[in-house]
Amino acid sequence: MAGLISNPERNLFQLMLSRRIVAIALGFLGTIVLLIVFGPLVASLDHTSMSVRQRLTAPGADYWLGADAFGRDVLSRLIHAGRVSLLIGAGVATLSAIAGIVIGLLAGFFRRLDGPLSRVIDAMMAFPDILLAIALVAILGGSIINVVIALTIVYTPRIARIVRASTLVVRELPYVEAARALGSSTVYVLSRHVLLNISSPIIVQATFIFAYAMLAEAGLSFLGVGVDPSIPTWGTMINEGRQYIDRAPFLILFPGLAISFSVLSLQLVGDGLRDALDPKIARQM
Repeated sequence: MAGLISNPERNLFQLMLSRRIVAIALGFLGTIVLLIVFGPLVASLDHTSMSVRQRLTAPGADYWLGADAFGRDVLSRLIHAGRVSLLIGAGVATLSAIAGIVIGLLAGFFRRLDGPLSRVIDAMMAFPDILLAIALVAILGGSIINVVIALTIVYTPRIARIVRASTLVVRELPYVEAARALGSSTVYVLSRHVLLNISSPIIVQATFIFAYAMLAEAGLSFLGVGVDPSIPTWGTMINEGRQYIDRAPFLILFPGLAISFSVLSLQLVGDGLRDALDPKIARQM
């Protein structure tokens, strides 16, 4: 953070905007959020309203992004599905960060817990993410809450390993040893001296997990093992539209673009955060 302190007028947000590609990614994410918040004003049609006569209608004046096989407005469903995807992504990123911080701090600060917790983390990371997610959702059942729980279990080890590795370094620094020598409680040392100094990589990794979770949710919904099929998600929309790809390719084009650009934007924002929070790189930006 030294680069930010020595140049207080150039805050984190300004450093990120100094990179054009990151600024574009932030702009796209902001547009997505605005569409989700003010979606009913943009798409006046109900996402559940059906019209058999309008089924597979191409994009036009009445249906800006077309109508699906049941005559439902694709734009309305796309916006509603975005709410679900962002909700799941944000929930997984938040819960994974909390659980990963707790596990990582325990493993990195307490030597007796390091071995057992590290073995559990390594064992969980040995499984491919999507296969472990499918197995957990199959056990828990398909719902938004269960998908969040399953993906949280899948991605918690990623943050736990980063927190553990950073804690192993920070706990040996003089100011941590001084705080312990002065009689500060373990909770105070962990929260005030350790966690605050390893927050940068946690924030960056949480951003990446946000993107991974959205992509994984789309994959689960496409395979039919995600949330309830009655709830529109971008993955469900692609699954429903693939049988009409020869007659109405727009049914998979628009949700596919939404997934691709959202995940790519989050990845770019994560890269921007990583660079802005790195003192050496920040001084060069």
